[in-house]
Amino acid sequence: MYLAVLAGGSGTRFWPASRKLRPKQLLPLGPAWPRSLLQRTVERLLPLTDRSRVLIMTGAHLREASLRELPQLTADNFLAEPRAKNTAPCIAWATALVFRDNPDGILVVVPSDQHIADEPAFRAAVERAIESARAGAITTIGVVPSRPETGFGYIERGAPRAPGVFSVQRFVEKPSLEKAKEYMASGRFDWNAGMFVFRARDMLSALTRHAPELAEGARKVAAERDDKARYEAAVEAFFDSAPSISIDYAVMEKEEGLAVVPAEFGWSDLGSWESAWELAEKDDGGNVGAKGALFIDASNNLVQSSGTSENRTIALLGVSDLCVVDTGDALLVMPRSRSQDVRLVVEALKERDETLL
Repeated sequence: MYLAVLAGGSGTRFWPASRKLRPKQLLPLGPAWPRSLLQRTVERLLPLTDRSRVLIMTGAHLREASLRELPQLTADNFLAEPRAKNTAPCIAWATALVFRDNPDGILVVVPSDQHIADEPAFRAAVERAIESARAGAITTIGVVPSRPETGFGYIERGAPRAPGVFSVQRFVEKPSLEKAKEYMASGRFDWNAGMFVFRARDMLSALTRHAPELAEGARKVAAERDDKARYEAAVEAFFDSAPSISIDYAVMEKEEGLAVVPAEFGWSDLGSWESAWELAEKDDGGNVGAKGALFIDASNNLVQSSGTSENRTIALLGVSDLCVVDTGDALLVMPRSRSQDVRLVVEALKERDETLL
């Protein structure tokens, strides 16, 4: 089994802690402290494979920082994308490399920035998906929904294929609240968490059918793997010409015969400071505080400090439901309910001061 970790995201909703050179996956958010989300992602799946078969797919500008987070790996474990082109090109690249060495090699593709509370249950789901992939089905791991969520895509289950494995009936885009309630009540829909398991030969065949330019480009890259200069040039050429497209749009929503493994393992996409507060350990007043935080007549607040402000005392008096994030060079104060709107600050800074991004 090969572990392929998607670690090129920017995580702008976690500004100001998340920056271009230290994005969300490199931060110790939620219960990950003191390890980063990327570290936790690799650690929870290493029991299923060997570190030599771990591929970290990240941006070239994040390679060194990511390597520092994963001292058990070497530079050879990293696939550094010269520019961001969404998930399909990098997954095609990783697939072609594995296919070159072992066409029946199984890739487990997971995001690097999610929280999973029950790691044994997660590994059990991955093992079921590996068995499904070994039988020839490109398989996704679906999260059994705990609420009618409008912010996620869904996967509808079809007929059973094996114990704990179902055919994929269809992928559904983010629904209205009314539809999300219907999906949850039916018991047939799971959240699409962006986790995929497949044999290299099966994904490369699917790419050839649905995104032939990606399949051909990735094959050319893999063919040059043994010559460093030619390999780097091939990677540049591939990412110059590759479309920016997700694996969902490029393959999953078009391919027939997909399978899904529904599972419950305490999953969160950690999509905002609000979700970081929800998952973190709280004091009696519901506050989550960094070192030095002081709460007086205050409740349900989040205080996060990093960088030059780690030893600074931050005191909250008589306030509730706030997020306060201090990085020394930037300070964010907002109601927790506005956590999804951090992107508005990021957009404003693009016009005013990109050095803070």
